[in-house]
Amino acid sequence: MVFAQVITALLFALTMARIIPSACQTLEGKVSCTDCTHNYDFSGIMISVKCEGVKNLAMAITEEKGFFKVDLPRDHTKPPSVNCVVKLLGGPNHLYATKKNKVSEIVKGKEKNTYTISTPLSFLTSCPQNTECKATKNQFGSSKTLDFPLPPEWGLAPSSYYLPFPFYPIIGIP
Repeated sequence: MVFAQVITALLFALTMARIIPSACQTLEGKVSCTDCTHNYDFSGIMISVKCEGVKNLAMAITEEKGFFKVDLPRDHTKPPSVNCVVKLLGGPNHLYATKKNKVSEIVKGKEKNTYTISTPLSFLTSCPQNTECKATKNQFGSSKTLDFPLPPEWGLAPSSYYLPFPFYPIIGIP
């Protein structure tokens, strides 16, 4: 009796070992630089991948030679989508790129469940000639805080902690 259960468990384990639960779809690509030196270090450049119908983004960071590899984002309730866009976000140093060179769609790769970029992602390390490179205005609000003096006997933290949310101290209630 025990022997039959051991054989059944062994056969079940062997069967499960051969089944691949999910085939992961990966994107492999490379970023390039048009005005860099031969031994430029590409490590640390951020790449994002957004697929149609999926709320989450996939992020990748390039290696020293500019290669990146990332699993495509997917929603487990829907079949995987291959309508994805790859975008060059930036890096440890200031990068200059045109809209055309920093966005690419994905296409089927040579191997099964692999994809690659359809157009090269490229950038410059310096502002191109005959163009005006302006720093974009800050898209976020100012981080400057106001600090109104509060009497120390109130025992409250500085008012800059409360400014995003209105706070009125109630004095005299125990």
